[in-house]
Amino acid sequence: VGACAGMGFGLNAQASLITRGLAEMTRLAVAKGANPLTLSGHAGIGDLVLTCTGSLSRNRRVGLALGEGKPLKEILESMKMVAEGVETAHSVWSLAKSLDVSMPISEQVAMVLHHGKSAEQAARELMERPLREELDEHETSSGT
Repeated sequence: VGACAGMGFGLNAQASLITRGLAEMTRLAVAKGANPLTLSGHAGIGDLVLTCTGSLSRNRRVGLALGEGKPLKEILESMKMVAEGVETAHSVWSLAKSLDVSMPISEQVAMVLHHGKSAEQAARELMERPLREELDEHETSSGT
């Protein structure tokens, strides 16, 4: 979301990305056996919204700078504290692949952070994806 803001995308686009991101998080959580409602509280959506929109969020600051075209190495060297999402992004994408969970946003974030893809190209690829339901019933059923 920070990268979208850095590229000049509006609040509607950013809110849409948060919504789609929550759908991805829910699919992964359910694949690991969680109740689909687990992420609907403070530890899920609360943290997601704060991380994506908060002015003190280190992860958002990294995204903003990437969206403005700055290189990741330069961004990280200028920070006094760690932006945990940089490493977490790759771990999440790897876990999703191993569980065969569709997480296109997480994949694009990992590609930008760890494989040299530009934020602009990643955003373009996400926008060109075919439309589909945000949450399919079979993806949100925890079996409980």
